[in-house]
Amino acid sequence: MPDRILAIKLADLGDVLNITPALRALRQTFPRARLDALVNPHTAMILQDSGLVDEVVLFPKTRFEGLSVAKPTAWGPLARYMRMLRARNYDTVVNFHHLTTRLGRAKQRALVSATGASTVVGLDNGHGRWLTLPVEDRGFGYKREVEYWLDLPRALGATTTDLSLHLPLNAEEQARADALLAQAGLTERPFAVFHPGSGGFSLARRWDPPKFAAVAAALHRRHGIPTVLVGTPDDDAAQVMAAGSSPLIDLSGRTNFRELAGVLKRAQIFVGADSGVMHLAAAARVPVVAIFGPTNHRAWAPWTPYSPSRVVRLDLDCSPCAYVSHSVGQREGCAARICLADLSVDHVLAAVEDLLTGDFTPPKS
Repeated sequence: MPDRILAIKLADLGDVLNITPALRALRQTFPRARLDALVNPHTAMILQDSGLVDEVVLFPKTRFEGLSVAKPTAWGPLARYMRMLRARNYDTVVNFHHLTTRLGRAKQRALVSATGASTVVGLDNGHGRWLTLPVEDRGFGYKREVEYWLDLPRALGATTTDLSLHLPLNAEEQARADALLAQAGLTERPFAVFHPGSGGFSLARRWDPPKFAAVAAALHRRHGIPTVLVGTPDDDAAQVMAAGSSPLIDLSGRTNFRELAGVLKRAQIFVGADSGVMHLAAAARVPVVAIFGPTNHRAWAPWTPYSPSRVVRLDLDCSPCAYVSHSVGQREGCAARICLADLSVDHVLAAVEDLLTGDFTPPKS
């Protein structure tokens, strides 16, 4: 029985959301164990006050950048951080990462070694000889990422019947989201949420802004539903607004991630690309239309066991080209990116109509 567990996930917002069912399995199976999560600072708010972990431990990545023999001053903070991890006396580490790149493997092994934990659970693609409880990694897309992550606590005997993504939202944040919607006249009115961006990690996942505007116009024409645009100021909302011919409400840059969860919870449907916002919409259980191009839909399609969703993509021989097998592949896709350039408004509209008019019966838990 583990006594002190450290879960490691140094990735982006959607990736941390996708490990929350696995954290729930650990929390429910080992309620007396201490369970901490090591994450990047910008993802900490997903797990804070979640009840899934006892403490969110931050990995201040920027403090350790530029490590080299020529810059010895960068090594001091890293050494102190490693000593801090060792002092926490973790006996079990669950490493929620694929061992994909040589540099990534080296960093993960160094962090795990610093903890001094005697039990280390993680995915093994042939490079995980340092894992004490290896779980077979058969490549990106062999199974969903959430399913891979649930396999790790299962190796410790931990399971859960609640497979939902944790929604990072409290009553105060919901109230702030509701106030924004009230200002836009959407208190009693159904509305759609579109996220035309893809976050800062990869612009290659983005669909053309005028096509988002065309879907919004068709949605308003057929169903009388206005569209709310969300994301950061760099997520192409201005381009969608410029091309729009129907009611569009721009909330981009006006919410934090948790307030955005409150907006999504009130929506009738969500449309967006592969991004952290798409995974947040899945956590909010709003019907999701997810647009995929270069990235692997078999790995990162919205995880919606209790709500409906559709993946829209072109079935091309060259797609997906990013994160396939055990390789990163073409993270930015090819120069032409026809997988998105040739994806029509009608393709997306068909999925939207299917979700608006279809029935969904969640499975019995």
